[in-house]
Amino acid sequence: MTALLDRPATDAPPRPHRTPHPFRAELIRGLAPWAGLTLFLTLAWALIAKSANWQGSWSETTIALRMTGVMLGSPLALAAGCWQGARERRRRTDELRASTARSPLAQFVTAALPLALWVLAVYAVTVGAALLAGAPYASPGGLAPTAFLSTGAVLVACALTGHVVGARVPWRLTAPVLAVAAYGTFGLSMSASGAAGLLGPIPQYAPEFELLAWWHPLLTAGWFLALAATAVLAHAARRRWTALIALAVAATTALVLAGTGDTMTHRDPRAKRQVCTTTTTPQICVNATRAALLPEVTKALSGLTGRLKGVGNLPTRFEDLPRRPHADEAELPMLTPYGWTVVRGKIADHDQYAWEAMVQMLEADCANPESPARIGIVDRAVVRYLAPTDLQESMRKHFIESARATDNRAELRRLAAEQKAYDHLRTMSTADRRAWLTLYFAPTDRCARTESEVPAL
Repeated sequence: MTALLDRPATDAPPRPHRTPHPFRAELIRGLAPWAGLTLFLTLAWALIAKSANWQGSWSETTIALRMTGVMLGSPLALAAGCWQGARERRRRTDELRASTARSPLAQFVTAALPLALWVLAVYAVTVGAALLAGAPYASPGGLAPTAFLSTGAVLVACALTGHVVGARVPWRLTAPVLAVAAYGTFGLSMSASGAAGLLGPIPQYAPEFELLAWWHPLLTAGWFLALAATAVLAHAARRRWTALIALAVAATTALVLAGTGDTMTHRDPRAKRQVCTTTTTPQICVNATRAALLPEVTKALSGLTGRLKGVGNLPTRFEDLPRRPHADEAELPMLTPYGWTVVRGKIADHDQYAWEAMVQMLEADCANPESPARIGIVDRAVVRYLAPTDLQESMRKHFIESARATDNRAELRRLAAEQKAYDHLRTMSTADRRAWLTLYFAPTDRCARTESEVPAL
């Protein structure tokens, strides 16, 4: 008995090897990971290529993420889903698959859902990366998080719908044709008006001054997901009539969307307000939707405001509102669209921006731009002194060389007069120059000035 107890225990029998679930295999080794990688590279390339246009504004970031997701991601998701759906037909194993114990709907979910999850996860990562990239430059407010939910839902719906089409249409070119058709359809819906535009993945509105209602993207998500559910249930459900329930949900959502109209957006309250400096004359004001740019604009105009220090009769402020400036205001040069004047929160060319501000302050866009020759000479001398730029100097040298080459004596006399006026203004004492500029800015209606109202130079 003791010997039996002292006998070493035999090794336990090996545990039977469990076959991994097909869903897991599809999730990590099938087409889905490769489609996800392709989608990520596509979205990343498109966003990086246009990063200067969206990194300075949350509204522009939202539009960029929705546009790339819909116009580039959706056709890719449709094509990948279509190729995946036709896999059994290509391998000629569709009859074998039909003979298994799992229901058609379970088989569909196992094959199609991994791709949809990969597409959704990749888009979520892309959104997170883009938001982090834009955070250092964008002004607070204007972000619509629910807008990304609708785009994610569109991608999922496209992946599932594409799988249904691929399983139903036995043609190898179905995937690329479906992708091209989706690209064209979504593009047309974005430019359509009325119900067709409202039912599209991205409705028309002005993101710079309007905010999308938080519930509108959720309705869009429900509309596309309900359409995809209708296709899936009609294709794979045991009780095909359940597709009518999903169709009814889609129809109800479509009716609500088509009736939203103007209620889907509301005016951004920041668009009517400005944030201003209190240390410069004129004051510098930027729209509250671009509040983060105020330090950069102030820096760009520091040379101009420094030369105007102590000068009277100046406009009260540079304004940045969607209206014409008042009599005591000058219009700030345009800061939008991003990617031109402003790139990633910085003004690309400070001197050029100051020159444009100076021209705006002089109201160069008068209805009747013609003025006596002496006034034009004085105006150009003032602009040249207050807002010098390398571009204007190079253009002046080019004009001189061109006039000499063609022996244009009238042009040479004009350019010499401008140089003489500029040298006179530049060599004045600070007090005399401030007094002269005060007289120069005295006329209230600059478009109707006479020679007697402009001091000699």
